[in-house]
Amino acid sequence: MEDVKISYTESLISWKRPDLRVGVPVTVKYPLVPTEKPPEYRGKPHIDPNVCIGCGACVRACPADALTAEWDLENGLKSIVSNPARCIRCGRCEEACPTGAMKLTLEFELATPNKEDLVEVVEHHLTKCKKCGDYTEFTERQVEKAFQILPKEIVDANALGEKMQLCRECRMEESVKILAAQGRIIGDPLLLPPQHAKGGEK
Repeated sequence: MEDVKISYTESLISWKRPDLRVGVPVTVKYPLVPTEKPPEYRGKPHIDPNVCIGCGACVRACPADALTAEWDLENGLKSIVSNPARCIRCGRCEEACPTGAMKLTLEFELATPNKEDLVEVVEHHLTKCKKCGDYTEFTERQVEKAFQILPKEIVDANALGEKMQLCRECRMEESVKILAAQGRIIGDPLLLPPQHAKGGEK
């Protein structure tokens, strides 16, 4: 039988809180007996690696720097790193996540002799620029998600499909060439910056 998902409001209504009028025990049997957490409890954040697209929206929203993005351009990887030891449980990451990959769980038992045991890392493969071959700032899942949610008319009208397959430098060069062809750029359009100058070499 399929699990029926209930809304957040329904979960709050259905949760049975202790009736303070009849009295409650002063002590509880925790940790020998698990404690019941209310559905609105904000515990340890968790990233679902099967849903995360590596966009970094959660990283930008996190005020405590508990979430970071790490880049490995040599191997074409982007990692979203979650460190619950720094988390203040504000829930902004969950609100900002466009795919629902980031969730605050009911888990609160985070005691550990090594804080690194709490860290979660989700790796994503970056797309390659079809013009120069360098890795772009977009993950493969980001591009796939963009094509899923954007209307085809918008993608075609703005040539987004082509632009998303270029790195930042190549996109800038293509934009300059288009503006020059339209007569909207001052000066010699051929005087473009050297393509991908690295280590001082042109």
